[in-house]
Amino acid sequence: MVLDVAALRSHFPSLDHGLAFFDGPGGTQTPRPVGEAIVATMTGPISNRGTISTTERTADRVVTEFRAAYADLLGVPAGGIVHGRSATQLTYDFSRHLARTWQPGDEIVVSRLDHDANVRPWIQAAEQAGVTVRWIELDGASLDLDTYRPGERTRLVAVTAASNVLGTKPPLPEIAERARAAGALVWVDGVHYAAHDLVDVDALGADFFVCSPYKFFGPHCGVLAASPALLETLRPDKLVPSTNAVPERFEFGTLPYEQLAGATAAVDFLAAVASVSARPAPASVSARAVSRPAPAAGGAGGSPAGPGSRRDRLAASFAAIHEHELALRARLEEGLRSLGDAITVHSTAPDRTPTTLITLEGRDAREAQIHLAGLGVLAPAGSFYAYEPFRALKLTDPALRVGLAPYNTPEEIDRFLTGLAGFLR
Repeated sequence: MVLDVAALRSHFPSLDHGLAFFDGPGGTQTPRPVGEAIVATMTGPISNRGTISTTERTADRVVTEFRAAYADLLGVPAGGIVHGRSATQLTYDFSRHLARTWQPGDEIVVSRLDHDANVRPWIQAAEQAGVTVRWIELDGASLDLDTYRPGERTRLVAVTAASNVLGTKPPLPEIAERARAAGALVWVDGVHYAAHDLVDVDALGADFFVCSPYKFFGPHCGVLAASPALLETLRPDKLVPSTNAVPERFEFGTLPYEQLAGATAAVDFLAAVASVSARPAPASVSARAVSRPAPAAGGAGGSPAGPGSRRDRLAASFAAIHEHELALRARLEEGLRSLGDAITVHSTAPDRTPTTLITLEGRDAREAQIHLAGLGVLAPAGSFYAYEPFRALKLTDPALRVGLAPYNTPEEIDRFLTGLAGFLR
C-alpha cells in the first residue's frame, strides 16, 4: 500500500507555509479535523459530566469516546485508559503510587537509552523509598541486555519502546519476559514509539504504557494504558468527594473536554489515513476520506474487533506509514553518507524509527539548525532531554535530530540534504 502523501498533506494548514518539518519527535503538525474538534467542543453547549442535561451528556460522551479511541489505538480495554497533562506528569504520578509498596532492599531497573522523563521520576521515587536503582547499559546505540538481570527483589523495570534521539527500538518482549519471571512490573515509555508503530500493549509485555497524542497529530496531553484490574490495585491520594472508580480515580480535577475531543479526532484521523493510500483513488475522494473519519465507538472495550473496525483501519494506516517512513529514512541515510566524514550518524540500531541523530565534525549543530531554518527547513539541535544516552555515548550537545513524520516527502529530504551540504561548505 502506497501512502498518498499529497492527499494527507492537504489536511495540514501549517504545511501550506512552505516549511519542511523534521521536528516530529518533538511534536507533529496538526491536521484540520483535530483543530475543528477542539473548537467545536469548546464553543458548543457543554458542562461538567452528568446524565441529566444535554450538556452533561455531551461531556460524558466526549470522555467515553476518548477512552474508546485510545483503547483501539493501544489495544487495551477502555477502562484502562487514563488521561494526563503529559506523559511526564503521568510517570511522576504513578511512580509515587507504585512506590508506596516498595521497601528498603527492593530494586528497580531503568535504562541508559531513555528520555529523562522515564528515568528521573523513578530514581527520585527510589531514593525516597530507600530502593536500589539498577541500570540497563548501552552497547553502541542498543541496550546491552547482558547488564540486565532482574531478581526476586526487583519491583519495576522502566524502559522505552523507542529512543527519542536514536530511534532505537529495544527488544521489549524479551525485557518484559525477564521482568515477569522475577515478578516485576514493566513500565514502558511509548511516546516516540506510538507515532510510528501500532501499539499492542500485551504483545510488548507492558504493564503500563504511556504516550503523547501531540506526537501523532493530536493536542498536548498524555495517555496511560494499563489493565483495569491492575489499576484497581493502586490507591492514589484523592479528594474525598471525587470518584474512586477506575480509571477516573487517577484523573484529578475536571477533565479538559476539548483536549479529549482533539485527541480522539487524532486517532480517527490516523485510522482514515489508509483510506487515502489505496491507489488508484481520485484526490478528491482521498481528501473526503480523511475529512470524514468514522465516528468513535463507545463501550467498555473500544470498537469491536474484526474487519473494518477502527483497530483494523489503524493497522492498515500504520502499515502504509511505516513503508513510507522507511523509504524516506533510506533516502536520508544515503544522502548523509554522500556528505562524507564530516557527519557522524549515531542512529545505527538494526530496529529503529525514522529518527536520525547526527553530529558534525568541528561544527556546532546549533549553527546548522539556524542555517537550515533560514532555508525553511526545521531540524532542531539539542540533547532533547535524553540526558543518559548523551552521557553514556559521550555525545556532543547539541546534536542535530532529523525526525520524519508521515507528511514528509522525498523532496523535503533533498531540501534538507542540500541545505546541510551548503552549511558544511
